[in-house]
Amino acid sequence: MSQIMQMYIVYAFQIIIAIGLINVWLVRFHKPTKYRGGGAGNMADEFAAYGLPKWFMYLVGAGKIFIAALMIIGFWVPAVVYPASALLVLLMIGAVAMHVKVRDPFIRAVPALLMLGMAFANVLLIGFK
Repeated sequence: MSQIMQMYIVYAFQIIIAIGLINVWLVRFHKPTKYRGGGAGNMADEFAAYGLPKWFMYLVGAGKIFIAALMIIGFWVPAVVYPASALLVLLMIGAVAMHVKVRDPFIRAVPALLMLGMAFANVLLIGFK
């Protein structure tokens, strides 16, 4: 794959990741979706269903908003995209594990798996430069 194609894929994933994280953690934070773990009605209920404390929800949320900001900043400072993607890989492994923990149907884990896949692809594509 050419470096230009790799760059465009990374750019596309940066945009999708940033918009997705902002959507989940700011726009839909208090709203139900069919993807909430444990059938929760909002983010606080979801973390409670996982058996995680509320402070941890805020820590994860701050981390994901920070990652979203880094993805946007990454268009001007490309060096921040790799560490942001690597951190997101770790967080999304945790998210998928929580869906497994509460025995969610597969469909509820799909957004987390997609986000994990995009972040992991970024790590691989940036790492090959």
